[in-house]
Amino acid sequence: MSESDKIHHYHATCQWNGSTGAGYEAYGRNHALGAAPAETVIAASSDPVFHGDPTRLNPEQLLVMAAASCQMLEFLAIAARARLDVVEYEDHAEGFMPEDDKPMRITRIVLKPRITIKGAASQERLRKLVHTAHEHCFIANSLKTQIEIQPEIVTRG
Repeated sequence: MSESDKIHHYHATCQWNGSTGAGYEAYGRNHALGAAPAETVIAASSDPVFHGDPTRLNPEQLLVMAAASCQMLEFLAIAARARLDVVEYEDHAEGFMPEDDKPMRITRIVLKPRITIKGAASQERLRKLVHTAHEHCFIANSLKTQIEIQPEIVTRG
């Protein structure tokens, strides 16, 4: 089997119990998400506007998190290969889901990474690496959603 013939498989579990017998307003939205072999189970719900529990993550938040996480991991890998010393990366990502644009969906994700580099590197080079990371991000490449990246790059020493 050649390298190009490899297919990566991802399995996840989603568990819920309760009753929908009393109608839309009454059933519980809380559920558990997991992905073996990881031991962490995510306590999830729907968005509070859809009668979910605001103390739990919802699928829309998880989608935005996945986009931010993938971008970060790709950038760190590219920076490490380029021997750039990234010492901090923090993203305050936002997802937008307008109710009047049917079918309802996350139409836009804005990633706002604050990337701190130790040592000298030009802003132009770093922005190019951010763009390259976006081009290689598996999650971004899997979505129809528009993804914008608004990086802030800080250099130390």
